[in-house]
Amino acid sequence: MAEVCSTCGLPKDLCVCGEIEKEQQRIRIRLETRKFGRPTTIIDGLDDKNSNLQSIAQKLKGFCACGGTHKNGQVMLQGDHRDKVREFLIKSGYPQENIELQ
Repeated sequence: MAEVCSTCGLPKDLCVCGEIEKEQQRIRIRLETRKFGRPTTIIDGLDDKNSNLQSIAQKLKGFCACGGTHKNGQVMLQGDHRDKVREFLIKSGYPQENIELQ
């Protein structure tokens, strides 16, 4: 017998909870200048309870070829990578309408 998801009640192979959670998130990508005028890309609005911020940050750092970290529900990347981050999130399944560039 197939395992059943406790949230939606569907079998695990048909579970859509992850996709629904992605569609409900409002993600903001903004640029801040830090100490000595260094640009930093900040990604806000990712739900840290349902998505693993550490793995998302690690994948973004590899995709953008930069350094960065995650803390307080935010992912911070060194440099201006707003367009690349938006492209990565769309490829990851986040809806384009819910991603806001600032």
